[in-house]
Amino acid sequence: MLASMRENYAYCEAEVRARDKDRYLATLFAPAEARPHLFALYAFNLEVAQVRERIHEPLAGEVRLQWWRDAIEGTRAGEAAANPVAAALLDTIERRSLARHLLSELVDGRSFDLYDNPMPTLAVLEAYVDATSGELIRLAASALARRRSGVVDAATHCGRAYAFTGLLRVFALHASRGQLYVPLDLLDRHGVTRDQAIAGNAMPGLLAALAELRALARQHLDAARVHLKNVPPEAAPAFLLAGLVPLYLSRMEQPGYDPFRTRIEIPQWRRQWTLWRAARRGI
Repeated sequence: MLASMRENYAYCEAEVRARDKDRYLATLFAPAEARPHLFALYAFNLEVAQVRERIHEPLAGEVRLQWWRDAIEGTRAGEAAANPVAAALLDTIERRSLARHLLSELVDGRSFDLYDNPMPTLAVLEAYVDATSGELIRLAASALARRRSGVVDAATHCGRAYAFTGLLRVFALHASRGQLYVPLDLLDRHGVTRDQAIAGNAMPGLLAALAELRALARQHLDAARVHLKNVPPEAAPAFLLAGLVPLYLSRMEQPGYDPFRTRIEIPQWRRQWTLWRAARRGI
């Protein structure tokens, strides 16, 4: 690997270590020769997932996402070569024979983040997390294993479990800027309107709706455990993140939990130990 490309991969690793500690820790359980490619994927994910934080208007975000689509398809070769994340990603695509359309679908899924439209239904939420969290796990598994049978179902359920949990963890942040990822049909079952959900009041109906979403996350985790039996062993590190789901959900189920005020943080040592156990025994 050329020195400049090693620098690109090192940049990706540093970005993931600083901005996505869960995935960084999970990647340490992958074979050393595969880690740079996972870091490239995860750094790319950070770039498209955090476009909202870097723009003032949705149109600017759409332009940025289109740049990534073009880079993935190879139509911005010069610009991509000058971007360490894009350069490492394109190298990973070639070396690991990754499906470009899956990467493009992940970018497409992030368009929703640019706007303040509420998530209308649970089905739409599932489609959103399948295109983002689920596709990322599927791509990571593809980067680890040549044999890819059994990966799709496991990635779907792991992706939903981890993404539902992640959205619940940052519920207050999204609410503070008018975003709502908890589906309106779920809120409606508990008598909660969109405006009430983001108002900053932990009303009983909202707490019940969030509890229902936690239960769905646990159901998907249970389904993931079944499907993981069919995943090639060498792809297992791509799924380790799901092992952290019970830690975060349990923290939300403690007495006095307030989605607007309770910080859902787990000490790094405990996350590392949980991932180590998952790597040995499964999630």
